[in-house]
Amino acid sequence: MSNLSNKTVWFITGSQHLYGTETLKQVDVDSSTIVDGLNKSGKVPVKIVFKPVVKTPDEILEICIEANSDKNCIGIITWMHTFSPAKMWIAGLKVLNKPFMHLHTQFNRDLPWDKIDMDYMNLHQSAHGDREYGFINSRMRKNRKVVVGYWQDKAVQEQVGAWCRTAIGWDDSQGLKVARFGDNMREVAVTEGDKVEAQIKFGWQISAFGVGDLIAYVDKVTDNEVDALYQEYEKLYQVANNCKPGQKYHENVRVQARYEIALKRFMEAGNFKAYTTNFENLTGLSQLPGLASQRLMAAGYGFGAEGDWKQAAMLRIIKTMSQGLSGGSSFMEDYTYHLDPANEGVLGSHMLEICPSIASAKPRLEVHPLGIGGKDAPARLVFESTTGPAMNVTLIDMGNRFRFIVNTLDVIEPLGKLPLLPVASAFWKTHPNLADGAAAWIYAGGTHHSAFTLALTPDFIEIFAEMSDVEFVLIDKNTQVTELKKELRWNEIYYMLANGLKA
Repeated sequence: MSNLSNKTVWFITGSQHLYGTETLKQVDVDSSTIVDGLNKSGKVPVKIVFKPVVKTPDEILEICIEANSDKNCIGIITWMHTFSPAKMWIAGLKVLNKPFMHLHTQFNRDLPWDKIDMDYMNLHQSAHGDREYGFINSRMRKNRKVVVGYWQDKAVQEQVGAWCRTAIGWDDSQGLKVARFGDNMREVAVTEGDKVEAQIKFGWQISAFGVGDLIAYVDKVTDNEVDALYQEYEKLYQVANNCKPGQKYHENVRVQARYEIALKRFMEAGNFKAYTTNFENLTGLSQLPGLASQRLMAAGYGFGAEGDWKQAAMLRIIKTMSQGLSGGSSFMEDYTYHLDPANEGVLGSHMLEICPSIASAKPRLEVHPLGIGGKDAPARLVFESTTGPAMNVTLIDMGNRFRFIVNTLDVIEPLGKLPLLPVASAFWKTHPNLADGAAAWIYAGGTHHSAFTLALTPDFIEIFAEMSDVEFVLIDKNTQVTELKKELRWNEIYYMLANGLKA
């Protein structure tokens, strides 16, 4: 995963020279205190760095250029402690290419009623200083996150932390390399997409490789390396008796261990952070990588089946955003429904590749026939997902734009035992209900593949969509299908006219 220890967010405070030296000194002290408080809150995953107050157009332009040039700076937080005339910010905001948040706070929480004088009023002017600054951002059509509230409040600190986590994901997205082993599944529409536009919008580099490029790495894996990795499997998983040394399927497990080592080395050699496979493109491989892909996802790599590079990249970014948080994330597919009107639900799964980071108990390592593709029976981890609030995230190509679609869920215990299901699974209640949730997803063009996560909430994806200037559609407990259809129509008009509106 990404190393967060050297990542920073800059805290930039706006003011102007008219207030005089003493007031500006106090602005610096107050801003530094806020930065220290946010860093000690335990809610922010990276270091926030205090920067001296900016007071002129040249100072603002200079610090924005510096932020752009600092590879460890993943974004900036801006706050107008006093009144900062917004025309001063135009040049800086025009060149700024890092994401930014507008924190609308005030150094003091409460008004000191019996002590307020004009000195106090001149110093504590966020109430209208931030409105001046907010106007110029809107006038310039700048996408940003606005957080409102007292900086010591837990809810405000959590919002700042969530934005910082999303900035981590955006930073990871820039130059994110995705390896495609083979092409997309033949005749499938939703896994296609404009890779050039994805690089322009998100920074992703999507490269295709023949399966032979992977086989060259597979052939170099030694038996001793496979032996050592198998011992790790024995410690981490419940290995089925017929998969143990000397038994019927032990070699099938060893094949997956060989794939895992080879895939990881391929990824490390090319600095790839996500990859795809396709069971239709396996020439030279005896199995579809199953256990291997599950373990690489658990290690932080993004994965997409059937060549689905969009979901592979998004899973990687979600995993990057959620480092250190409880709950896991996985490639997922809506597989089949339970349509009992009294207790409807969705069984999510896939042929093999569900990440064990979502497992509710120690996974079982088993071998079963794939049932499709005509290859050998692959080893895989079998388990049921932990329960709790979750969401499915998908990214689709609408032809003239990308669209993020998020559906919130409640993952629950399966309503019955699954003794014959040979794959990992999750069972969930769709919001607002199965009929409306599925209809809304289908109207929006949602895919059968998604990045499933118990670690994040929709606001992370909404912020990421704003950072990339991409459409965001949310399906949650408040969704009404009729209103969502209107939203989709309005969005269509907006994105047709967006370039003209921004000119």
